[in-house]
Amino acid sequence: MTDFETALKTRRTFAIISHPDAGKTTLTEQLLLHGGVIREAGTVKGRGAKKLASSDWMAIEQQRGISVTSSVLQFDYDGKRINILDTPGHEDFSEDTYRTLMAVDSVVMVVDAAKGIEPQTKKLFEIVSKRGIPVFTFFNKIDRDARAPLELVDELEETLGIQAIPMNWPIGSGQILQGIYDLKADELVPFKNATEEPGVLAEGMDEVELLKDAGNDFDEEAVAHGRLTPVFFGSALANFGVTEFLQQYLQYAPGPAAVETVDDQVIEPDNPQFSGFVFKIQANMDPRHRDRIAFVRIVSGAFERGMDVTLARTGKKLRLANVTQFMAEERENVQGAVPGDIIGVYDTGNFQIGDTIYAGKKKITFPDLPTFTPEYFNKVIAKDVMKQKSYHKGITQLVQEGTIQLYKSWNANEYILGAVGNLQFEVFKFRMENEYNVAIQFEPIGSKVARWVPADQVDPKMASTRNLLVKDRYDRPVFLFENQFALNWFADKYPDVELEAKM
Repeated sequence: MTDFETALKTRRTFAIISHPDAGKTTLTEQLLLHGGVIREAGTVKGRGAKKLASSDWMAIEQQRGISVTSSVLQFDYDGKRINILDTPGHEDFSEDTYRTLMAVDSVVMVVDAAKGIEPQTKKLFEIVSKRGIPVFTFFNKIDRDARAPLELVDELEETLGIQAIPMNWPIGSGQILQGIYDLKADELVPFKNATEEPGVLAEGMDEVELLKDAGNDFDEEAVAHGRLTPVFFGSALANFGVTEFLQQYLQYAPGPAAVETVDDQVIEPDNPQFSGFVFKIQANMDPRHRDRIAFVRIVSGAFERGMDVTLARTGKKLRLANVTQFMAEERENVQGAVPGDIIGVYDTGNFQIGDTIYAGKKKITFPDLPTFTPEYFNKVIAKDVMKQKSYHKGITQLVQEGTIQLYKSWNANEYILGAVGNLQFEVFKFRMENEYNVAIQFEPIGSKVARWVPADQVDPKMASTRNLLVKDRYDRPVFLFENQFALNWFADKYPDVELEAKM
């Protein structure tokens, strides 16, 4: 077996998804702790404390205790090299999460055991289920008062429409937590400092017997296709149940998957031709250097530092000389990488989200990553006219990241920003002020229904106060309708005009 084949067998790439505050970032920290990457896990909320979560590297994340960017973290454990993509917890950044989910081979879903399945978890799960990739469920915070585990598993199956197979089972929760019963090893893993509660233990063991008799059978193929989710219970904060989860996850999680191209070729990871796609662009990960990094998921072939590749969209040749791998904002230059790995390519403005790069003569193009239709819009103005250069640079770079969408009024050069949720505007304003030193102000134009129109079907006379005509950043015409009624009225008046919604 070659070094490439050996390395390929060790790769496991997954994303962690959850509703905000379910403990996703804390679980990520504990996994890094297991990999020996960090020495102590910083809980997200510790306001007065100096320790902040490793995966929340942006200033606004550390202030607010939320994740609003995707970060990439790599570590080795038990003979495997693990790439974790930590996704934004806040629903306003679901577009970033969606693109991140296109770059992983499996997903870990973290659920608060006191709250059960919450709206954002459901929304993200729907995205994952369309891809048919494995989902592993971790019910977190069982060291606090939690809902009955049978009720939680039942809700998981009912709400998400997926079969569940418990791999361990909690005996009590909160102050009467006795431990978790490992159903595979058939043994109790006691919770440290547990106060003995014989009644709780007896009740828990009755449930374990019930599961053995009446629970779902373990079916590895159903797990591999996302029809059956292995369920784990634990506490990320107390580092309880995390080791058992990680060991079993690595046993059943798949290695790098094949990806289909736009012309229906299937590119297998062991294909010797190097290929990959850009699923994220991040500006100013190092504010001292004002850099931009394109995150590339390697699909096939081996990456070697200094190799020449072609950017499929433009046909431009690029040399990948300055490439990094990540531990949140910590980076190291990388000499080589294999499918499943995420590499960061320093970008001088060549890349867009969804771009394919490949080596060799045979052209490879992976499908575009989807964009969402924004619902909220603001005009944006620089408060200081003397800072126009920084203002334009900041807007251009932050828009290229895909965190916010840019439109221009049809005749004037006014900038209009579109977002899926209002927190995106707050983050945009914060980053313009902190990273580009430009104070901006917004003029709200409210929520709109955006529809793209073919350029040859547009007449500026079609625009009115109820449907603004603007251009997106690729100069494609877009109508912003006041509401659904205005859209319907327009469609009736101009039945031949094609109106296209994004996702």
